[in-house]
Amino acid sequence: MIEIERKFRTKCTNFERLAHSKSTIAQGYLNSDAERTVRVRLKNNKGYLTIKGKSNATGTSRFEWEKEIDYQEAEALLTLCEDHVISKTRYLIPVGKHLFEVDVFHGKNEGLVIAEVELQDENEVFEKPEWLGEEVTGQLEYYNSYLSNHPFTTWK
Repeated sequence: MIEIERKFRTKCTNFERLAHSKSTIAQGYLNSDAERTVRVRLKNNKGYLTIKGKSNATGTSRFEWEKEIDYQEAEALLTLCEDHVISKTRYLIPVGKHLFEVDVFHGKNEGLVIAEVELQDENEVFEKPEWLGEEVTGQLEYYNSYLSNHPFTTWK
């Protein structure tokens, strides 16, 4: 239940041709406290409830628990969430032995594109595609819970 991932900005925004699948995601936060977040997500036709713990010092690892819940219940919970509901399209892109999740944000986070790669170990080596940009692992402003309260379009 420990999630190990690294996050990056990207150098491009069109991932349609690289992806082997894509999903439409809406998510909100019932709690966006840095010590623990509680997220509700609608992904395609499924609902999820996720709890994440505080990240370690490098921002690479943290506790994560996720459970699929009834779609209508997830929709109802989404109405109770803090501030802005995040809307994004997620592309799954295989690169070498890893799968990158590339999130193209919409609405109040339009213009932001983040790629994440999940790892088995914090020091695991992975192939970095040419479209990968600046690493933002551990930078609070690139966490979705932060973006729900401080949308990308409001950054100076």
